[in-house]
Amino acid sequence: MQSNMIDVKTIGIASDHAGYALKQFVKQYLDENGYAYHDYGTYSEQSCDYSDFGHALARGIENGEVYPGIAICGSGEGISMTLNKHKDIRAGLCWIPEIAHLIRQHNNANVLVMPGRFIDEAMAERIMDEFFATDFEGGRHQARIDKIPLQAEDMV
Repeated sequence: MQSNMIDVKTIGIASDHAGYALKQFVKQYLDENGYAYHDYGTYSEQSCDYSDFGHALARGIENGEVYPGIAICGSGEGISMTLNKHKDIRAGLCWIPEIAHLIRQHNNANVLVMPGRFIDEAMAERIMDEFFATDFEGGRHQARIDKIPLQAEDMV
């Protein structure tokens, strides 16, 4: 089994207004666990567009400024869709720790996405603990990741 545990640098975090409150808890969790982070916004509960902050986080990962990322919106779906439009971003939506384990172990996810309106802080903490503690298995899973097309013309 290949071990490729997440190599944490500065963690990038982003949310929309619906994920803002949970993002504040995420920042507290990161501080308490000794992780550095960069907040790509939003900075209040004022209505905004998840895509603006998802793109900013994805660019931060692509540019090597941060790794990995944590993103939050109301359902987690919109910001996941935005992030996954970017090359080499593998954002996985998690609502229980077992999903966080699998997106790391099998998909080598580099962005953890959580649904701000559907989980509480205790669950978010368990999910983050699992995400950061899980190794990527590689092997057959890497072969599957390699088949994710980068652009429409790359599709087989």
